[in-house]
Amino acid sequence: MYRFAIAAALIAAPASAATGGLAQVQAHLRAVTTMTADFAQTDRTGRTVTGTVTLKQPGKIRFQYQKGVPLLIVSDGKAFTFIDYKVSQVSRWKVGDSPLALLLDPSKDIARYAHLVPGAPDGRIVIEGKDPKHPEFGTITIGFAAKRGAPGGLMLAGWQVLDAQGNRTTTVLSNQQFGGPVSDKTFLWSDPRPKNRGH
Repeated sequence: MYRFAIAAALIAAPASAATGGLAQVQAHLRAVTTMTADFAQTDRTGRTVTGTVTLKQPGKIRFQYQKGVPLLIVSDGKAFTFIDYKVSQVSRWKVGDSPLALLLDPSKDIARYAHLVPGAPDGRIVIEGKDPKHPEFGTITIGFAAKRGAPGGLMLAGWQVLDAQGNRTTTVLSNQQFGGPVSDKTFLWSDPRPKNRGH
């Protein structure tokens, strides 16, 4: 049942709610300085894990998973780092190679990469984005809810990512807070590999 609730939360907005459309989303992204939120992430098998996400523009984000999930994802503004502490494995890729680049580069003209998705509940705007030159990076569908007092009058509700293999991951946010102090130290991480490897 939880999966269906997540899917419903990201259903697209009707044309009436999409007034201003991409321009309103762009204004929101450029107005966000920091954001913290709780997240629930559901993969293609229906398994859901939770955690907290911390965002600091431009380009920094940290996904801290719940206790017992030995994973960490951090962006320092230039690259994402995926750390699996269980197997001491570290992977890195450019921010621009991720669908989340739409959220992490407020200077980007999202009209070049995204379009409005029409037709759903009031008070929501949903956009779908992908890099047409690199379909292997996947497609992201991002939902925003109207909220007075939030940056640009919108609140990031969550997103779905469909990768090149057809696997879908859904992330829903709650308890969003904007504009609070966030230290750059938040985006540091502990390297589980042998000390001579560095990062």
